[in-house]
Amino acid sequence: MNLSQLRPPKGQKHKKQRVGQGMGTGRGKFSGRGAKGAKSISGYSRMRGFEGGQMPLHRRLPKRGFTNIFKKEFAIVNVGKLETLEGSSFDAATLIELGVINKAKDGLKILGTGELTRKITVKAAVFSKSALDKIQAAGGTAEVVQQKAKQV
Repeated sequence: MNLSQLRPPKGQKHKKQRVGQGMGTGRGKFSGRGAKGAKSISGYSRMRGFEGGQMPLHRRLPKRGFTNIFKKEFAIVNVGKLETLEGSSFDAATLIELGVINKAKDGLKILGTGELTRKITVKAAVFSKSALDKIQAAGGTAEVVQQKAKQV
């Protein structure tokens, strides 16, 4: 056997279909594209994102983001900060007086960063799990108070 005798298996190669060459090609008068319409002409290309006349997704969606009117924004204080403050009872009003937070916003949220060695009482809308564990481990109490309703 030599390289000049190598041939592909029977049925692997197909004759290229000549489109648009008239009635004798087996594709008919319009080359299988139909008689009229946008897709029948040469040079036709559908626009990216075209959905058949329906308003495309990229035009239906807002372009500049949006504002979630139900978002809760909390005033955040860490347990380590409460350790450095004087007093044993803390709530949003107390922390505003001490200058730790400016506004209570939708309520006070206590997070667990830092160490707590003394017994304190904290009233807040939300406690993280680590903050709750640290306050209770130090012998203090964590009381959940209702957060104020947000004006929409």
